[in-house]
Parts: sequence; structure tokens; C-alpha cells
Amino acid sequence: MDESPVDRDRRLEALASRRFDLLVVGGGIVGAGIAEAASAHGMSVALVDKGDFAGSTSSASSKLVHGGLRYLRLGDIGLVREAHHERRLLMRIVAPHLVRRLPFLFPLYDDGPYRPWFVQTGIVVYSTLARAKLNGLVDLDRARRMVPTLRGDGLRSCALYEDAWTNDARLTLANLRAAEERGAVVLNYAELTSVRPLEVRADGRAIAVDAARVVNAAGPWVDRVRRLEDERAKPSMRLSKGAHALVDGGGDWSAALTIPHDKIRVSFVVPWEGMLLLGTTDTLFDGEPETVAVTDEDVDQILREAAVAFAGAGPVRATFCGLRVLPGGDEATANARRETVFSTGPSGMVSVAGGKLTTYRRIALDALDHLGVRGLSRKPRPLPGAVGLDRIAWPVELDAVTRAHLIHLYGSLAPDVLAPAADDPSLLEPLVPGRPDLRAQALYARAHEWARTDEDVLRRRTTGWLAGTPQPV
Repeated sequence: MDESPVDRDRRLEALASRRFDLLVVGGGIVGAGIAEAASAHGMSVALVDKGDFAGSTSSASSKLVHGGLRYLRLGDIGLVREAHHERRLLMRIVAPHLVRRLPFLFPLYDDGPYRPWFVQTGIVVYSTLARAKLNGLVDLDRARRMVPTLRGDGLRSCALYEDAWTNDARLTLANLRAAEERGAVVLNYAELTSVRPLEVRADGRAIAVDAARVVNAAGPWVDRVRRLEDERAKPSMRLSKGAHALVDGGGDWSAALTIPHDKIRVSFVVPWEGMLLLGTTDTLFDGEPETVAVTDEDVDQILREAAVAFAGAGPVRATFCGLRVLPGGDEATANARRETVFSTGPSGMVSVAGGKLTTYRRIALDALDHLGVRGLSRKPRPLPGAVGLDRIAWPVELDAVTRAHLIHLYGSLAPDVLAPAADDPSLLEPLVPGRPDLRAQALYARAHEWARTDEDVLRRRTTGWLAGTPQPV
């Protein structure tokens, strides 16, 4: 079952008939954040994406909302300070159900690239910028209690600091929902095909769009959209592939691992959605974005790097990869600064390249500033589901694990997801075997979250894809 055809037809008609202050191209976290911010400032907004919302990079990140410990080594103190500020706002106000605090262990081995005194100094600076009390070196017994499968051979000590984790796709959807609730028209599977004049192709039809301003937040496709405006536009960025793997475990972990591999690169092992998330790689990618895929070599590298500090990884249950957009340049991708670059084309379209999941709110506001929007407020706003987390009234009986899972994904909107199950108990059955997601979530995804395919439901609205074998929902 697709999303309601009536609702989609209504949104297609609105896209074709209304006059918009702003058209956003790209439904990843940056585009969604721009739509949310613009609608909050009273602008009439349309957003289109040629695929599903969060269909690329924004559902394929390392799932971390963090200051970027390694950016201290690169000298990006301003970026670290900014990211910590945004992380605090996301955890406390914007999306406390989706963004959760998590301790991280930084193990120091005899053959590692860092000495304990150097890391301890860096952790103290990092934690000071984060305004966090959890920092410094911890004894090995405590470290093993936090991460039971921590490799002990050659382990000298462990540093401890705090960051946070999230469900990136759900965070993107929450921003889009906030925009739609303020009147924005958001449409997935709708591709921009022309900038002058503005034209979108969706459901087999060409739709002329009337918008005063356009922002291009197409992620890995940002230069492709720029060339619709100016076929002579030069490349503005490079792409770096980040691959990840998931294995069983994490239930008895109370911290994640940050594993150093040289003076720049680190990888992670993170308890996430009831599994352990391993990665990421960081390699230059020069193909078409649609062709990016996880290779056997990627998986070998991920497991090899995790084994530096993680003992006894089981079989790989799932993999995914995404593309980071980096500013142009010749240096290695691991050395590249995660800056955001704005450019303005000959017809006034503002393009956004680069950035971080953690700082998406600030990037969105900066994009509106580049568009000439005045009177912008930087005050954080709670996303749908972020308020009332302490007074949820459940319409049906559920076990504690399922309740916690639904609160994380939907926050205080969880009762809305479950409401139809009061009349149809079959909706409380598992969506897929082995996961806490329920059939009611698939119904909700199609009725209220723009899902059009089974993959939309399993991969970006729920965690059903972690069960492994795809199945109809």
C-alpha cells in the first residue's frame, strides 16, 4: 500500500498552483532544516526530492551528534565549539527523544598513535567546550565494565568523554513534519528538471513551480542541480564514501568506542538500535552518487579497524554507506575540514555544499541568510514529538522495550502511531521478526510520513531493515 493517493494528489496540486516564497531542492537533513526554519519565519515553502526523504546521506551517517574530537587535532576549535552548542540544543530542546547522550571510551594502546598525556589534554579541552563533567582517564576495570568486549592486549589506559547518538532519518522526517504542519508542501519522488523556468517532474507529469527564491540542498547531487541553472558551473565539492557495518551485541555496553588509527583518522563502535554499529571509512569517491555501494573491501577494512579495540565481533548483519560532501581541494578526505560552502548562481539560486549532521540547524539559518531573509531568530524550537515526553498516555498495553523504542522514534507522538491498534490488535504484531517495530508503524508511515515503498518504511521510518532479509510490509 502506498501513501494515500488523495493526499499526494493534493500536494501535487498545491505545488502546481501556489506561489511560494522558497523552493528547497533536497530532502536530506540540511534541506529539511531549511524548510523547517523558513516555515517558522513565516515563509511559504515547497520542498522536493528526486528520491525519498533522507534517502541518501541523511540515513547513512555514523548516527552521531558530536563535537568532532578529531577536529581539535585539525585546529577547528570554532567548529567544535559550534557543534557542542548545537548538540546541547538538540538534546535539551529540539529533539530530546531522538538525540541521546552517550559516553565514549578512547582506548590507548602501546602501539597506538597517541600518548595518554596528549589525549587527556585534548579530552579536557573537548569536554570544556562541551560543558561536560565526564572527562579524563579511567582505570581499565571500569573501562571493561563499560565495554565488556574491549580488547585488553597492550591497553595502557582509556580516556572518557561524552557525545550523543541519534536516528538520522527520523530527525530529518521530524524537521519535514514541522515544516508541513506550518503549511509547507513537501514532496518526495519529485525531481527538479529545470531552474529557468522552474519545473519539477513527479508521477509522470511536469509541474511548473512558482517560487521567488530557490535553495539547492541536494547533497551529493548539488553540482548536478547547479548545472541545471548554469551548464558551465564548475565543480564545487568532492565526495567521500563512508561505509558502515552492523553486528550483534551492545546490550551490555554503557559506552561507545572511539578508536584512533593515526594522528587524524578514528573509527567508532557504537551501541545503536539494539546492535553495534561499526565504521566509518573515509575514501574519495568519484563516481555518480547513485552508484555508491558497500564493497567487500569496505567491510574488511571496517572489521579490521574495529578489531584494534573490539574483541570478538560476530557476523555482519547489515551494511550501508553514504557520501559526505567536502569542499574542493587536493588534500586527503580524512584531512578535509567539514565546512559548509555557499554559492549563488546567475539566477540567484543559493547552493549549499558540505556541513555536518550535528550543525544542520545553523547551516539552515546561514542558508536563509544567504538568500537575503531578514529577521532570523536562532532560538531553538522543539520538533514534533519533543514536548510532553514525561506524560505519554498509552492507548494500548505494551512491554517496556517496545514503549522505549517508540518513544525514541516518535516521542510524544507515539500514542498517535498506536491509536488504530485500539480497534485492530493485529497492528501490535511485529513489523518484521526480531525487531521491536510494530505493524502500526507501517500504517502510520504511509498515512502520515510520506512513505511510498516498502523500503521507505523499513529503511527510513522504522528500524525493520536491521532484521536482514527484506520482506513486504
